[in-house]
Amino acid sequence: MRLIQSLLKQTAYPHSVSAIELIETHISWVLLTGQFVYKIKKAVQFDFLDFSTLEKRRFYCEEEWRLNRRFAPELYVQVVPITGTIENAKINGDGEIIEYAVQMRQFPAHQLLSKMANHGCLNAEMIDQLADIVANFHRDANVAISSNHYGTADEIHRWFLGNFAPIRSLVENAEFLQQLARLELWGEQELSKITPLMQHRKQLGFIRECHGDLHLGNVALFENRVLPFDGIEFNPALRWIDVMNEIAFVVMDLQQRNLKPFATRFLNHYLSQTGDYSGLSLLRYYLVYRALVRAKIALLRWQQHQNPPDFQEAEHYANLAEAFTTPKTPVLLITHGYSGSGKSTLSRKVAEMFGAIHLRSDVERQRLFATSKNQDNYSTEKSQQIYQQLADFAAPILDAGFSVFVDATFLKYEQRVLFQKLAAEKQVKFLILDFQATEEELSRRIIQRQQFGHDASEATLTVLQYQLQTAQPLTLAEQKQTLSAESGAENISQYLFLFQGEHHDRTN
Repeated sequence: MRLIQSLLKQTAYPHSVSAIELIETHISWVLLTGQFVYKIKKAVQFDFLDFSTLEKRRFYCEEEWRLNRRFAPELYVQVVPITGTIENAKINGDGEIIEYAVQMRQFPAHQLLSKMANHGCLNAEMIDQLADIVANFHRDANVAISSNHYGTADEIHRWFLGNFAPIRSLVENAEFLQQLARLELWGEQELSKITPLMQHRKQLGFIRECHGDLHLGNVALFENRVLPFDGIEFNPALRWIDVMNEIAFVVMDLQQRNLKPFATRFLNHYLSQTGDYSGLSLLRYYLVYRALVRAKIALLRWQQHQNPPDFQEAEHYANLAEAFTTPKTPVLLITHGYSGSGKSTLSRKVAEMFGAIHLRSDVERQRLFATSKNQDNYSTEKSQQIYQQLADFAAPILDAGFSVFVDATFLKYEQRVLFQKLAAEKQVKFLILDFQATEEELSRRIIQRQQFGHDASEATLTVLQYQLQTAQPLTLAEQKQTLSAESGAENISQYLFLFQGEHHDRTN
């Protein structure tokens, strides 16, 4: 700490300094000088990192600079030596090197997405931007080779279990300890279910060199762009992970901030970009893991400073982890309505409010027929393929305990029956959300959509005319399972929460 006191002097820096602010974490000191930030690693050793020697701290400073320039080259300037003596240290000076620091460009603290969330300034555009950035990064990230241990079920669960011993060593409360025992047992049981999928996903290349620590405190709005930074450098096993493990951290962080609609929006936007719906079968396990990691970190801070809010934060994360282990009964919803009837706009809002996975036929049509962008994509044969694809996606999502909202026209009885049968097979409740609009309004919306070109739908007026001529109306039996979209997103969401608990027949 004497070194840090020395670096609180303006004369320690080779550039002008307006003021110096010190931020301390359980593994580092961060010095804010106005123009630049200097991050210095503590000489600590935990089960997940080793900064115990100067040479190791230098290596991990260089790794931090290298890895984070994948996301934020604008922020990460260089690794600099700290020279001189502990009492008279200089950044990038002459003489003996006594420490190293990562030099970064400074930005206002209020531009962290965590701060923006705390002040109610986080918005949907930022969430979508973050989902796009992460989806693109995951697409291009290095893939783990099949022969290494990264991403194996044993490796993943070793880190899951690694949270418990440090937490138990710092906790005396009997109720907290009992909760940990329940979570550990749940983890063992869940692992036995998902091990085959973990192994399969490694073979398919889903273990990639990720950010590793992707929560809102490590994302900034920099020059009007969302920018992740401060990824994991200190342990490769914590960044060579399943991409769904990374996604779980963002989802968990948003949920613990009582921003569940944004959590669902982020997840759905990411999935629409990647199509990685199979990964949802692992998501709950990773949500629990990420909440336990944060509980452990909060307790490590509490151990260092004995600050009561840190202990309360650990309890909060443990409660959240347990909540993830007990999902509500899922519901299967489908839309019904012509192209241009407003299905996607409203169903996205409802999905976010209700916490459902949003499967959109227009997006999956583009993905399935990427090389064939024409009206033939709406042919009877290709439509059958799309609906079957949507059902194939929905089945394991329901098995994983997530509600599913399937956004498609569903104008044919056979299309609707496919999902009614799926709901019966999975023993989940089923609802149809019906959308109505005049032909004039449908045509206007389709023309407007084509002019702007920002929507995944490729439907034209020709497609609309075909739909109007061939649509099969809802049967009387179906109408008893139907809710009108005119109710609005908030009312529909409230009804769905009630519908989860008790079945209601509903007529338009």
